[in-house]
Amino acid sequence: MNEKTGYLLSEKIDCILQHAVSNKVIPGLVAAAATDDGIIYQGAVGTRGMDTDEPMTLDTAFWIRSMTKLPTCIAAMQLVEKGKLKLDDPVGKIVPELEFVNVLEGFSQDDQPILHPARSPITLRQLLNHTAGFAFDGWNEKIRKYVLKYNIPSITTGKNASINIPIVFDPGVQWEYGPNTEWVGKVVEAASGQSLREYFKEHIFSPLGMNDTDFILRPDIRQRLATVQVRKSSGELEVFAFEPCQTPEFYPGASGLYSTALDYMKLLQVMLHDGFFNGARILQPETVAMMRTNQIGDFPVTMLKGTNPMCIDTEFYPGITKKWGLADMLTLEELPTGRGAGSQFWAGGTNTFYWIDPTKRMVGVFFAHLYPFVDQPVFKTFTEFETEIYKEK
Repeated sequence: MNEKTGYLLSEKIDCILQHAVSNKVIPGLVAAAATDDGIIYQGAVGTRGMDTDEPMTLDTAFWIRSMTKLPTCIAAMQLVEKGKLKLDDPVGKIVPELEFVNVLEGFSQDDQPILHPARSPITLRQLLNHTAGFAFDGWNEKIRKYVLKYNIPSITTGKNASINIPIVFDPGVQWEYGPNTEWVGKVVEAASGQSLREYFKEHIFSPLGMNDTDFILRPDIRQRLATVQVRKSSGELEVFAFEPCQTPEFYPGASGLYSTALDYMKLLQVMLHDGFFNGARILQPETVAMMRTNQIGDFPVTMLKGTNPMCIDTEFYPGITKKWGLADMLTLEELPTGRGAGSQFWAGGTNTFYWIDPTKRMVGVFFAHLYPFVDQPVFKTFTEFETEIYKEK
């Protein structure tokens, strides 16, 4: 126990992280964990990228991609609490682009899309639990073909056209991971009268003291930003020289945030504490309980079948029963790592991971910065880190 900080400092955990750097699994990473009593571990190892000698530090910033979904879903549920949104009302009433949506059945012999109008309206609940019908081109061949045919821009361009795509099944008939939460962000904006960036700052980030989380690379964040790498088929890493649009037409509620590990921990801790943390209540306890309850019934959370080298085939925890709540994936059984049944979990495209364990009262983050999503050497290190954290607890 460190006398100055009170944190649990485990040489074995430090060695797990350092081993990944020494073996060139990743140039550097940051990880942290907390219980009801506060932070029990925090560590940063390696450098901020292959192209720099700058050390990885606890305040290093990362592009957290799909970990943006959690605050976006929290924002939507805040507005549900205030009566400005209803989970089962058609969202087309407030976001006109969602009022008349087409379903992409496939393509004809002459390569034309076969479409039919959606047989039921899309609801906020369906957007939150990924049963609205939207799919990512990185994990759905039909949408990949449609995006290529019509030259649909990437979401990283920040263009509205990037999410104006058909759905791939009628709302409410199955689960598929997709850009649903981008639309949740637009619903939040329409219901609140604020941009998503303004809403987050006023209603989530400022109350929790999350000063290092933003959609825009402010100068103070940019100077601490880790470099994104990509693992080639040979296993070697190279720098991924890319930056999302910094003047977007819309703020991507599913994928647009930058943050630090310790800043994001505050968001996890408020969820662990049923909506109240650091003197701020951002959600009611019953809302948090609803968000971590199975919202997709008997539908399975299926494998993500990759369509490009950045989005490889991915299934978290094969053989474990998985569902989806109103923000993230739920693991309904205890995991071999020690994580308790009924925990929340998700990840960002650049291999950032989090979990919230309300049963064993634990949250954790693990921030790397490389593609492809769920890179197996990195995920193995994350699993070893989590396992040791539960042993230490």
